[in-house]
Amino acid sequence: MIARDEYLEQIIRFKDQPLIKIITGIRRCGKSSVLVLLKEHLLLTGVAAKQIIAINFESFAFSDLTDAQKLYSFISKQIEPNKKNYLLIDEVQEVDNWEKCINSILVDFDIDIYITGSNSHLLSSELATYLAGRYIEIPIYTLSFKEYLKFNSHYKTNNTNDIRKLFINYLRQGGFPIVHTAAYSEDSIYKIIFDIYSSIILRDTIQRYKIRDVELLERVIKFVFDNTGNTFSGKNVADYFKSQFRKIDINTVYNYLYALEGAFIVHRVPRYDIKGKELLKTQEKFYMSDVSLLYATMGYKDRLISGILENIVFLELKRRGYKVFVGKLDTKEVDFIAEKLGKKCYIQVAYKLENAETVEREFSVLLSINDQFPKYVVTMDEFWSESIQGINHFYIADFLLDTSY
Repeated sequence: MIARDEYLEQIIRFKDQPLIKIITGIRRCGKSSVLVLLKEHLLLTGVAAKQIIAINFESFAFSDLTDAQKLYSFISKQIEPNKKNYLLIDEVQEVDNWEKCINSILVDFDIDIYITGSNSHLLSSELATYLAGRYIEIPIYTLSFKEYLKFNSHYKTNNTNDIRKLFINYLRQGGFPIVHTAAYSEDSIYKIIFDIYSSIILRDTIQRYKIRDVELLERVIKFVFDNTGNTFSGKNVADYFKSQFRKIDINTVYNYLYALEGAFIVHRVPRYDIKGKELLKTQEKFYMSDVSLLYATMGYKDRLISGILENIVFLELKRRGYKVFVGKLDTKEVDFIAEKLGKKCYIQVAYKLENAETVEREFSVLLSINDQFPKYVVTMDEFWSESIQGINHFYIADFLLDTSY
């Protein structure tokens, strides 16, 4: 098993603190593996095996723990008295009223609790009600480009050309860990991802939100995927379906988008007015949790390359803990404003700076922002490395591996 050190370090930072550690993310992004790595860390640091209670609700072994009372009873019998105990629960949302059980366990025992879940709305709503102020959320994403290189352990060169060739593989294969554990063909990779996608749609959207019109949901998903990197609203979606002679009201569109966010299939990115310094309520962007979801459901589309590159940069910013916004500056758009702990940076993403007009479009909006925070233009131009008036230009693979932002 490949260690995902960044996530493990985040979790260990809160070890033995009186906070429930909530590990969230799309199914098959690696949450279960991180829990296994955590268990190994606890054992290596002197915690006895009897003090660790590990439950994985994707295992049939725990299928009878269907409600809070049964789960509480099971855990209470495993507690080692007069010692610090550690509770690791994988996919906790499979248990009805799980939050009541976790609340009682926290009150009744000397225990450090770590749980994972694959639905953000389920976790946030229930935790806010029963465990307000007593938990910390640690989001996990599919593999970053840096982690992808680590998974391909045979690769140990720092050669720029090799790194860029490997980025093309990463671009086409995505970051779900399972597809990088063996030498799968591209067709096999997309088949694996499609099966993951189908499971998420069924378990975390259709069943969770009681969606009846599955065919319409699939159409909305494909619209969102097909517009990766474009701003749009629920009205845009409804108008599109109307043009296709398929009626859908705006509330249904927003309900479906809400469900897709909850299952971590997409991430909503709000727009921010740089001059007015306020969040805007319309024309957000939506990005996929992994670009391979697009390929698995709709095939690879060259015309979407700019949006796909934006998606990859967006996920990298989220992995690094940034809050991310789409920027509006008068009539122009900044692809990303990223903020963290008083730090800020502005990023434009494009496929190629093919002519003077493209260079003008990508650089001019950043030059119009009058502050001293870093500004970047990220593209797939391999031989064009010039920076303009302090705005740094990066080849995307180099940007993803850069540690300066």
